Parts: sequence; C-alpha cells; structure tokens
Amino acid sequence: MRRLVEIVMLVVVAMVAALSSCNTTGCLDNRSSIPLADFYSSTTNVAVVTDSIEIGGVGAPGDSLLVGAGEKVSKIYLPLRSDQSVTAFYFEYKWRGMTPAYNDTLWIYYDSYPYFASEECGAMFRYRITRIEHTSVFLDSVAVMDSLVTNVEKSIMKLYFPTSV
Repeated sequence: MRRLVEIVMLVVVAMVAALSSCNTTGCLDNRSSIPLADFYSSTTNVAVVTDSIEIGGVGAPGDSLLVGAGEKVSKIYLPLRSDQSVTAFYFEYKWRGMTPAYNDTLWIYYDSYPYFASEECGAMFRYRITRIEHTSVFLDSVAVMDSLVTNVEKSIMKLYFPTSV
C-alpha cells in the first residue's frame, strides 16, 4: 500500500511539473521588436500631442498608413523591415489652412539579427539603430535614447517639432 501511495505521489508531481512548464508566463506579451518614438516640443522640451500629422511608411507594400490626420497621437510605433537595412517614414503635415501639404522624411538605418527568446516565446528580430537622417521642414531633430530595439515596450527615440509658447 505504501508503495502505491509513493507511485501516485510521483505521478501527481510529474503531472504538475509537466503542466506548469507548458505555460507562457515567462514570455512577454509583446513578441515584436518595434521602436517607439515620442513626440516632443523643440521649444519647451515637453511631450506634445498632435492631431495634424499623417504618418506612413515610404515604399512599404500595401497600406503603409500608420497614423491618419485627425488622430491624436503623442507617440508612434515605427515598424522596421527585417530584410532591409533602412526603413523610411513620411510625415505629412495637415494643419488647417496649410496648402500645399508639407512633408518630412525620416530614415532609420539599422542592423537586424534574429534573436531566440525562449522555447515559449520563440524567435524574433532585434535591431541596432546605426544612424538616423531626416528632412527638416517641421521635424526639428531626432534623439535616439537607446539604439537597441527589442520587444521591451519603451521609448527608443524622441521626435522634436517646433511649437509656439
């Protein structure tokens, strides 16, 4: 009888261990490495919200619109292409009474490499930003806070726009 109890206990322990190893609690919800950019005032160095910018990918297949004019945004995810070393984005300003429309372009240069996170999470790409270029119609400057882009949800860069005080 004692041997039967020991076998049952061993089976129960094995089942609990097997079931607990099949969860994804060790995996972060965000499984994509996408840089997050915050909008800031170059005049006051304070975070700003805009509703007058249309943002999209340059040369992206399909619909590349990330933000439409009229949407209030203070930050944006700028997805990078893992099979390229540069991704470009356009910023089209749609302020009332402004004609014609003015555009800025932001080029993000980077190295991409696959990263095996874990058995639960699988593999994903990580990026290392090597250089940033942009036009300066209204995009005053860009500051890269961290050049390594992972799936951790944090701001990677700040986009500075002039504002009135």
